[in-house]
Amino acid sequence: MQVILLDKVVNLGVLGDIVKVKDGYARNYLIPTGRAHRATAAAKAQFEARRAELEKAATDKLAQAQAHAEQLASATLKLTQKAGVDGRLFGSVTNFDIAEELHRQGVKVHKAQIHMPNGPIKTVGESTVIVVLHTDVSVELPVTVYGETA
Repeated sequence: MQVILLDKVVNLGVLGDIVKVKDGYARNYLIPTGRAHRATAAAKAQFEARRAELEKAATDKLAQAQAHAEQLASATLKLTQKAGVDGRLFGSVTNFDIAEELHRQGVKVHKAQIHMPNGPIKTVGESTVIVVLHTDVSVELPVTVYGETA
């Protein structure tokens, strides 16, 4: 299926590109989330009429993400979890735990925006997570996990 992208999509294209994707990807993800429309003649004409408006919205979204990134860059995360004597956690620190801690600090981040390159944190110490706020904006956050003996 051919679609017109209404937003930048990683590994696919940018605003205004007409790309061919699998039918299921278009029907189940791109079109329902508002990232694309079917590439019909009427949709192409409508897109060209709205191009300036969509580009302005995209730049506003990018500027908002950059401002949010500046706010997030100053955040420090310190979590306390139950741990054994050897420094291994009973359980792990996940992206949900990090998002919850950021909410407590007043920073709105959805757990799906937090990427943990090495998987969940399972030991006491320092780690780094990546918060992706926009396709072009990401912030590396240091996370310190302290052990709490039971």
